[in-house]
Amino acid sequence: MIPTAETPADRLVLEAVGFSLSTLPADARIAIALSGGVDSSVLLDAAVRVAGASRCLALHVHHGLSAHADAWLAHCEAFARERGVEFAAERVEVSRDAGVSVEAAARAARYRALDDMCASRDVATLWLAQHADDQAETVLLQLLRGAGLAGLAAMAPEYLPAGASVTRVRPLLHLLRAQLEQYAGERALQSIDDESNADTRYARNALRHEVTPALAVHFPGFRDALARTAAHAASAQRLLDALARIDMESASRDEGRALSHDALLAFDDDRALNLMRYWMRTSGFVAASSARLGDALRQLREIGAAGEGHGLRIDHAGHALRSYRGLVYWEAGDSNEPADETALAARAISELAWQGESIWRLRQWRGTFVFADADVAAGDSDTIPASVLRRAVLSARSRSGGERMRTSEARNAPSRTLKNLFQERGVPAWKRDVPLLYVGDDLLFVPLLGVNRATLPEQVDEAETRVKIIWREDLLIA
Repeated sequence: MIPTAETPADRLVLEAVGFSLSTLPADARIAIALSGGVDSSVLLDAAVRVAGASRCLALHVHHGLSAHADAWLAHCEAFARERGVEFAAERVEVSRDAGVSVEAAARAARYRALDDMCASRDVATLWLAQHADDQAETVLLQLLRGAGLAGLAAMAPEYLPAGASVTRVRPLLHLLRAQLEQYAGERALQSIDDESNADTRYARNALRHEVTPALAVHFPGFRDALARTAAHAASAQRLLDALARIDMESASRDEGRALSHDALLAFDDDRALNLMRYWMRTSGFVAASSARLGDALRQLREIGAAGEGHGLRIDHAGHALRSYRGLVYWEAGDSNEPADETALAARAISELAWQGESIWRLRQWRGTFVFADADVAAGDSDTIPASVLRRAVLSARSRSGGERMRTSEARNAPSRTLKNLFQERGVPAWKRDVPLLYVGDDLLFVPLLGVNRATLPEQVDEAETRVKIIWREDLLIA
């Protein structure tokens, strides 16, 4: 039940929050992204009044970009505790990849952290505090950048991004900043002011402080007009996405991680570019410019479907576009580097003193090593004596490049690089980011390739228990 409103601003905010709450089950918990600014402070305060403190969870992300970041975290925790709300925070590092602005990198890191915190807690939805002024600024920015319909559609009131754990909702999207500030003043809410918001070197701040005030004088209804533009663009974009989904059915390979070169090039330019935009967006990439996508399609047409894309020079958001054996995909790294998997970021080494465990969960790899009893009599030859696993500490490591192994049982067979073995077996680059299993300092097992026979002893006890190692990604674990 919505509390009795005391003022017009109070009524507007409580009604907006109440509407979003009405779409959820009666006992559903809500996570609120709390930066400590006026907007998110208003959202949390109103959510507590309408839903009750027990149903709310305040989440804060510490970017470390400001000297005041620690103070902001402390303020947010105190603000939540004063209202009896559970509080959680996570610290992130903002990457500085070439071609990605600090704003975009911080936003991506923030949403990843928020989603991780939601996934580990029993919440039904994540509420964000963007409002009508934010929406108008976003549409203007996208217009000035020459964005397509997806950009002009700006911020949706409710959406579930690819890979996100919960739906994101913007209850205040139709309210003005001035209405939120009036609510905060009437409720005597204490908030913080990020000093970077006044820096007009950032495009959004320049619009907020220098452009939209002038628009408000000459075009008082510009916010509503831009909101309608966003709604029309969103409607048109849904139609383009429906077409892209149809095209993905014929062009998608490996669960959407790659596109068929033949199928992509069979479309005319407009349709192929629409498919590429949809593919990148649903894969979690930030939007690429029309010029970059157009250049990518031109280069793909030049090399032809049968050719290898070693000459492709398309970099975007820390990845390079590759073409390999009739597939088009994105690989971590730079296009000036050799097309291989070793550019992938290294993960922390995990160790296990094996004592007969049947599974070894590796969270950083999102998968599990399974140690299963082997049936040698049934012809299962790719097995390991149990004594080898106990010989030294097992470790799971990232590839660093140049690793070699021998897959042949013949003792005089030469070892070969993992890169060559992966290529020989047609394993695409994005599947080669797997943990290498070492026993001591010796490479023992590589997922998708098998056992390194150079590590096994020449003489084995036929009666000894043998083990088969299996690598299972999280999706395959029952």
